[in-house]
Amino acid sequence: MRPKVIIVSEVSIDGKLTLAKGVSSKELMSLMDEDANKYLHQIRDLCDAILVGAETIRTDNPSLTVRYVEGKNPIRVIPTNSLNFPEERNIFNTKKAKTIIVTSQKAYENKKDFVEKLKRKNVEFLICGEDKVDFKNMLEKLYEMNIKSLMVEGGANINWQFIKEDLVDEIHLIVVPVIVGGEDVPTLVGGKGFKSLDNIKRYKVKDTFRLGSQIINIFEKA
Repeated sequence: MRPKVIIVSEVSIDGKLTLAKGVSSKELMSLMDEDANKYLHQIRDLCDAILVGAETIRTDNPSLTVRYVEGKNPIRVIPTNSLNFPEERNIFNTKKAKTIIVTSQKAYENKKDFVEKLKRKNVEFLICGEDKVDFKNMLEKLYEMNIKSLMVEGGANINWQFIKEDLVDEIHLIVVPVIVGGEDVPTLVGGKGFKSLDNIKRYKVKDTFRLGSQIINIFEKA
């Protein structure tokens, strides 16, 4: 058993997550109006946990809390193969919400001092895999912890990890009416790609509607 997995992301018309490689997605998100922000935070409130990758933590320094609507803060889950991020990050303030770092046995043992510092801040650790995070095993363990719904807010490589293993149930895209361009600018899904029609993952349209100045597109597994 595993949680229901919902990818939620803002994207430009041309599918970009940021304005440039290495730039925070908060700049593009700043163009979202109040209706779109409320929609995003309503989903956070409805989900038991929220997950982003380590690169998002390093670049965006998000809090991953509910702010635009009244509601509960989800448990924050961060998978990382390296445990390579600064100590002073918003997610390590566990007074606002619980934080779980998911990592490999190798990284856990190699970064014991860093692990102990975070444990003193009440950050919890979950080991899933020997050399790298096993996403299927992670979801099984999260489900055992009574996490039945998981919101994934990226970035591109995290989305790839979930999609390539058929672990995504729904995708909610908040389309901001701008075009960013750029060949190396991160899109919704990164990774190696599927390369052929036989291997691509297929979804069907569940809903589409206008919300403020954005279009919301919702897809589910075909």
